[in-house]
Amino acid sequence: MISFHQVDAISGSSCLSVAGDGNCPSYHHGCIHNSCGDPTNPPKDLDAGALFVLKSKGSWLHCGYHLTTSIVAPVLLSLPYAMGLLGWVAGVVWLALAALVTFYSYNLLSLVLEHHAKLGHRHLRFRDMATHILGPGWGRYFVGPLQFVICYGAVIVCSLLGGQSLKFIYLLYRPNGGMQLYQFIIMFGVLLLFLAQIPSFHSLRHINLVSLVLCLAYSACAAAGSIHIGSSSKAPPKDYSLSDDRANRLFGAFNGISIIATTYASGIIPEIQATIAPPVTGKMFKGLCICYTVIILTYFSVGISGYWAFGNDAQASVLSNFIDGDNPLLPTWFLLMTNVFTLTQLAAVGVVYLQPTNEVLEGFFANPKKDPFSLRNTIPSGVLGTGSSRAVSSVRQMVLDTKTYHLFANV
Repeated sequence: MISFHQVDAISGSSCLSVAGDGNCPSYHHGCIHNSCGDPTNPPKDLDAGALFVLKSKGSWLHCGYHLTTSIVAPVLLSLPYAMGLLGWVAGVVWLALAALVTFYSYNLLSLVLEHHAKLGHRHLRFRDMATHILGPGWGRYFVGPLQFVICYGAVIVCSLLGGQSLKFIYLLYRPNGGMQLYQFIIMFGVLLLFLAQIPSFHSLRHINLVSLVLCLAYSACAAAGSIHIGSSSKAPPKDYSLSDDRANRLFGAFNGISIIATTYASGIIPEIQATIAPPVTGKMFKGLCICYTVIILTYFSVGISGYWAFGNDAQASVLSNFIDGDNPLLPTWFLLMTNVFTLTQLAAVGVVYLQPTNEVLEGFFANPKKDPFSLRNTIPSGVLGTGSSRAVSSVRQMVLDTKTYHLFANV
């Protein structure tokens, strides 16, 4: 690896010898270059998306909160179902292997970003890194749009799951209630619309700390509920056998592996690292250690306890196994508490994955030379609100059409 003194000799710049130490970064088009400007007051040629949304003010603790919220989400409640498709040995092995591979991958990615930061090019976004490595065409027309679609798709999924959680809570107290799922999806969408007005990724640090606590809470509830039901007289017959049909077993294994891989996924690693105040060296690794400590506590406890309790009868969400028909197998207050924890964390996950959307909209419509709270720069929030409302409206129409539209009717 090139040392700072070698880089300094090659470039002829005295400032480069301390690149990455936080004393002399400057910014240009989403990358930090070397000049002796004040890191808290970057030059005005930094685009509004990076300037307003990706403020580099956080610590490694804040990084850990952001990473945990971007990875540990209520989708982990599907791990017992995934293990049912794989069996005991393969399920536990894939859970552990996915943890090792993703930790190594995310850490390697953070080291690449740190290396470029030391050389004077701190990439703040995935597309900036893709542009530098693959070329401007790949960054602008492939990686950037792909990340945008994935992140905004995650927001829509959070809206759907949030609506389902709200409806579940509603039906606990009004089993014969007439409200429809789309109404709860719209309610959750309004909550996300409100949270979307939070000005920067760094501003989410307190929300994401609460999110970290919530994911530990509902995971503990899911594990405790599974153990209680599995050891009671209400426990269903436990069947851990795999399908006798070779094709079904093979496709089930691929399905289980894909579910496990999805639970470990995060599409905003560079954006999270961009929130760290310089110097960035070593901070991302500490944040990943926080995140994966939470992952080990939650994923393995929920996956193993849920599969032990329900076997091959584990549902897509283990919380669905807590109700047998119309009869709850656990106290109503416990089910309510678990779903409130899940619902609240879904809101945090949704607003985290809105950040790339916010950054793009700010970059297109905001003026970096004006105050972020000026009237001129409130336009992106309005555009985002309109887009979110249209997405929720589209989902509502899909729900209304499920009984008549051929594709959804077959599902």
